[in-house]
Amino acid sequence: MPIIVPKGVKVEWRAPLLTVTGGQTVLSRRLHPSMQVEVSGESLRVLPADEKSGALWGLSRTLVSNMVVGVSTGFTKVLEMTGVGWRAEAEGQTLRLSLGFSHPVVFQLPPGISAQVDPKTNRITLKGADREVLGETAAKIRAYRKPEPYKGKGIRYEGERIIRKVGKAGGK
Repeated sequence: MPIIVPKGVKVEWRAPLLTVTGGQTVLSRRLHPSMQVEVSGESLRVLPADEKSGALWGLSRTLVSNMVVGVSTGFTKVLEMTGVGWRAEAEGQTLRLSLGFSHPVVFQLPPGISAQVDPKTNRITLKGADREVLGETAAKIRAYRKPEPYKGKGIRYEGERIIRKVGKAGGK
């Protein structure tokens, strides 16, 4: 299945390194030696070099597609914080979180990832071109306070559903 390359995005293939440039964003990835990239005009195809590399074929195509989408439109992840007195502040490449610990958590964002915080709704919006780094960053922030099933407090992804548990019955 071909990948459509939008206008303004440049793809350069020098086996095994693929470089995708769009605007001011440059993403590079070393593909498996058994994968070949065929660039023709406004489309791009990832082809296996032999029959044994079929499992890597789909993964490689998806990774290349994510690179093209990342440099053209970018990716977004939204985290929601639920907890009394919990706050977040974004200051440049630093995210400062107050999560009920005795100290504030200072999280350094990786290069290429930006954060915006809505103080009224306690939503952290992460944006970036590299989908893999964006997901990893969101997972690290979520790991500070995973959603717990009894009270529902924690940091969760937007739209994530937490299955709630009933607490102790108490009494005799």
